[in-house]
Amino acid sequence: MIVLLRMAVGLMGNAASFLLYAAPISTFARVIRKGSTEEFSFVPYTLSLLNCLFYTWYGLPVVSYKWENFPMVTINGLGILLEFSFIIIFMWFTSPKQKWKAGVMTSALISFFSIIAIISTYVFHDHKTRKQLVGGVGLIASTAMYASPLVVMKKVIQTKSVEYMPFSLSLFSFLASSLWMAYGLLGRDLLIAAPNLVGAPLGALQLVLYCKYRNRVMEEPKAVQEWDIDVEKVEQKGSKQLMQVAAVTTDDEKESKTVNS
Repeated sequence: MIVLLRMAVGLMGNAASFLLYAAPISTFARVIRKGSTEEFSFVPYTLSLLNCLFYTWYGLPVVSYKWENFPMVTINGLGILLEFSFIIIFMWFTSPKQKWKAGVMTSALISFFSIIAIISTYVFHDHKTRKQLVGGVGLIASTAMYASPLVVMKKVIQTKSVEYMPFSLSLFSFLASSLWMAYGLLGRDLLIAAPNLVGAPLGALQLVLYCKYRNRVMEEPKAVQEWDIDVEKVEQKGSKQLMQVAAVTTDDEKESKTVNS
């Protein structure tokens, strides 16, 4: 019964994680449309890539016993493709300085994962030790992934705007971390449950912030419209004054011609 329940929770976790990994699609559609990454950060996507790499490796039979963690392999494998695509798009449209930073960080994290994967394969020869190594490092990577939105949350509090913290990303982060926490607890695997004990509260906090500041995004266009109206009024007044000056100048020229004649 516990095995079936755990599998069901794993499938729901897969669905929630898919929505979480796919949530930035709308963000990057905006980046492509505007041709700029604006104020978006590449850090959450590089950390998500590292998380997906470690938990895909953790779920494979090389580390886990047979296919006991198969749901982790499918969703995190898909996550690798999505996050890598997002990073490439970010680097294509960002500034040279940010492009260099994103490239260095991504290369460093992939190199770090490769070293851990090689050590777990050739240095350790039993599943228990391999799981402890990969799961322990993956725990840190997963915690970092869930904590990465703290930078965005700080920006939300400072600007009182949720423009750069999409609701879908916050919601699916909360759902995915809650379901994977349950999956880990049902299987008595603390290496899976532990990082999600951090992710679930952080996801909930993001939702609270979104509910608090969500209307600020709606107010900005109105302010812009009012500013545009004021500018138009000023321009209209300026043009009228110019026309009056031109008319007076023309009248003066006519009078001077009459006097000379």
